[in-house]
Amino acid sequence: MKLWQKDNDTDKLIEGFTVGQDREMDMFLAPHDVLGSMAHIIMLETIGLLEKSELDILLKELKSIYSEIQKGNFEIEDGIEDVHSQVELLLTSKLGDVGKKIHSGRSRNDQVLLDMKLFTRDAIEEIAHSSSELFDLLTELSERFKDHLLPGYTHLQLAMPSSFGLWLGAYAESLADDMIVLQGAYRISNKNPLGSAAGYGSSFPLNRTLTTKLLGFEGLNHNVVYAQMGRGKTEYLVACALSSIANTLGRLAMDVCLYMNQNFGFITFPDNLTTGSSIMPHKKNPDVFELIRARCNQIKTLPQEILNITTNLPSGYHRDLQQIKESFIPVFGELESCIELMHYMLKHIQVKTDLLKDEKYLYLFSVERVNELVLSGVPFRDAYKQVGSEIADKTFAPPTKLNHTHEGSIGNLMTENIRKMMQKNLADFKFEEKNEAIKALLK
Repeated sequence: MKLWQKDNDTDKLIEGFTVGQDREMDMFLAPHDVLGSMAHIIMLETIGLLEKSELDILLKELKSIYSEIQKGNFEIEDGIEDVHSQVELLLTSKLGDVGKKIHSGRSRNDQVLLDMKLFTRDAIEEIAHSSSELFDLLTELSERFKDHLLPGYTHLQLAMPSSFGLWLGAYAESLADDMIVLQGAYRISNKNPLGSAAGYGSSFPLNRTLTTKLLGFEGLNHNVVYAQMGRGKTEYLVACALSSIANTLGRLAMDVCLYMNQNFGFITFPDNLTTGSSIMPHKKNPDVFELIRARCNQIKTLPQEILNITTNLPSGYHRDLQQIKESFIPVFGELESCIELMHYMLKHIQVKTDLLKDEKYLYLFSVERVNELVLSGVPFRDAYKQVGSEIADKTFAPPTKLNHTHEGSIGNLMTENIRKMMQKNLADFKFEEKNEAIKALLK
């Protein structure tokens, strides 16, 4: 069954190629397709395109379909092209011709647009919550290990003293900033395209403001041509936000791989969380972190992939856009698993204490010595030369105490400020507004 089917049959080879993985991807969109249909028919009744009695039976049946989807009992049957066709088939099988009325004033174009936006809103909420949990762990670890020093590097050369608290807190704040980027993508996703039909509107007096309210959107895509042009653009911007989080995770994973290396030896993990070698009995490989790094690098390629597909497309709908779904929908699960595994592993991190007592880290304290001289009245350039001479003639004696007190330094991590920033960023999503609207729609 195809919503666009006329009297002639499509060549099977053509059909298989054009449908692609739509049916598999549409299983992710199924609950959202039902919600969109519910809001649409409520609106149709207000403009006289449905009788109240028809609306009541359609809503009842759509809620039943939604319930079956939630239970995992929904499938797109063989020979059915997509989720829109399957939902309409279920309605017509049960209710007859009244089931066909749900398509009035709609095109598959704006159905897909709507389903993708509803799916994306919920998927972003899940990523935000998972990121928040990882953030909480990072800040907790940052405070727990704030007094344990760690070498800091520039150009991968020993530079200055750092700390485990400073290191972990940096990634916590990075996640907080990632939420700002994700929030921008969420706001783009949280605009209602329904009513744009095939991309040029409808001669029916559709009430797009009503469906916007029913589905809990922040606003609508006002221009119907732009609503259609938003497909691809929305996914691109969301992919950019996801790649920002992936970049944070990937860099943290790289640090962990480096710090686990025996030449560094800063951290370790229980044996059961690492993997071994087929011929080297001593190995404790950081496979989880290597895979997080690789998968995050893959996620970071998605914005470019979407951009390549949409580059130079004229306005209006094009089948090219179908390809985006096959990479875009699964990416949320990929990122979710990376966040989950990062959280699980870091819960078991073991850090090495008293690292900087090793003589090889002696010159990490050269800047401390320079600053010590400056505080005693020696001009900075002279102090710099003096310490350089001390290092050259092997008379350098490092300071025994660190005194970093300014905002964001080893002795003043500002963890509470970073937490407040994250709390504000999460609150600004206002997920509860769309969740309350969906709850009311299903009531």
